[in-house]
Amino acid sequence: QLYLKNEIRYKTSVNTKLHIKKLMLLNDNLLPIAKRNFDLDNSVKILRIDCEKNIVLKITNLLTAYQFNCEELE
Repeated sequence: QLYLKNEIRYKTSVNTKLHIKKLMLLNDNLLPIAKRNFDLDNSVKILRIDCEKNIVLKITNLLTAYQFNCEELE
């Protein structure tokens, strides 16, 4: 089993399953071994990514390129 090192959480404006599906396909190319999930039930629509390296800028750029708000949570 692969154990990853960085869990990064983002507050996003992603709010539908169709948006998630589109972004997950893009993320498969960007982060092929990262574990990730969206929590649409949370009021701030949290995206969690667990990966081997820090990819905050890549994820932020990807989401903003598709007109989604994205802010890393501490």
